[in-house]
Amino acid sequence: MFAKGDIVRHFKREMLSEETLAKEPNMYLYEIVGQAEHTESGEQLMIYRPLYGEKKLYARPIEMFLSTVDEIKYPGLKQKQRFEKLR
Repeated sequence: MFAKGDIVRHFKREMLSEETLAKEPNMYLYEIVGQAEHTESGEQLMIYRPLYGEKKLYARPIEMFLSTVDEIKYPGLKQKQRFEKLR
């Protein structure tokens, strides 16, 4: 599980070219802000912020955040989890 302050990478980072990464080295990198509980449904959420772009705050259901990459839709990727800890 991830902890507040962890930096994670989204699996799509693996598909970026070296040129794109040189222009935007933080593309598809995120800081974990923490976890939250939906006030009405009780659903557990992961709160995170991209380290690129407008750096808005986002929430995603924990189950989705921790899901595996769809190997049929994205064949040949090394990263197996949607998000993996970078450091």
